[in-house]
Amino acid sequence: METIQSRTTQGRVADAPSGHWVYRALPRWLWPYAQLARWDRPIGWWLLLWPCWWSAALAAVSFAAPGEPLTTLLPPPSHIVLFLIGAIAMRGAGCTYNDLVDQGIDMKVERTRSRPLPSGQVTRHQAWAFLVIQALAGLAVLLQFNDFAILLGISSLVVVAAYPFMKRITNWPQFVLGLAFSWGALMGWAAAFADLDPPALLLYCGSILWVIGYDTIYAHQDKEDDAIVGVRSTARLFGDNTKYWLVGLYGGALVLFALAYAAAEAPMPALAGLVAAGAHMARQIAVLDIDDPDQCLRLFKSNSVVGWLIFLGLIGGGVWMAVKPLL
Repeated sequence: METIQSRTTQGRVADAPSGHWVYRALPRWLWPYAQLARWDRPIGWWLLLWPCWWSAALAAVSFAAPGEPLTTLLPPPSHIVLFLIGAIAMRGAGCTYNDLVDQGIDMKVERTRSRPLPSGQVTRHQAWAFLVIQALAGLAVLLQFNDFAILLGISSLVVVAAYPFMKRITNWPQFVLGLAFSWGALMGWAAAFADLDPPALLLYCGSILWVIGYDTIYAHQDKEDDAIVGVRSTARLFGDNTKYWLVGLYGGALVLFALAYAAAEAPMPALAGLVAAGAHMARQIAVLDIDDPDQCLRLFKSNSVVGWLIFLGLIGGGVWMAVKPLL
């Protein structure tokens, strides 16, 4: 408790990463807002971003013919940048909203009681104002896409708004998180085609399983405190059977991703990234110790590697199709 209090006094939450640019570059009065948005923990927006980039890359290589210009076989750079900005803004808004909803719970959990709201570093009015600013930034990004994608993006807010309450009423809040964090798998395709087709829907379903898997690993950090305060999670539900569930979840995700590739007639080399991602997922399961919170956090963060492998595989597939006639 002394450690938590001392770090809170310095303006940092108990589990804040040391040496992050947030604490070197930003003035101290901005630290609580950076912590509300989790700018010091980029893994969250990376995990929100990956389905967007996957979907955009899959749309670019779908039904591709050998020898097409490389520029048509890669996702538009503007979409890549817009999804990046949107993921950072909306992940920050979502975390701020989650902290507003969970303030009472966070006060009872060792890892979270020193966050800006429960520790009193910001007021609820200030947090709401910050949430609105971030949401407006996300809206500005969304308005750059076609009308179908705009409506699709707005519709995701229903799931986002419901998620923080799910841990109180179901053992499967990670499923609802999957619905929200996988929405980008629909958005990338919609931004390209102003429609939704089987490849995007299969990619979305696969991403949901992936999210449930990695967030189950993450939730094992707090399972003791969660049991005390009555917070539900798949970590508590799966318990000692977590590894078996992860085999099913990660395995199902890979199968659905492969079906999405097949439905889009993606180039075969794209599967190399999927195979590499599967190997990384298998390693997570093999080494996982659900009673080691530090390791759970590391394995959770390592899912950004999965994101890179799948994305680069799709990019490689596009490059392959462009140069294939020359080989």
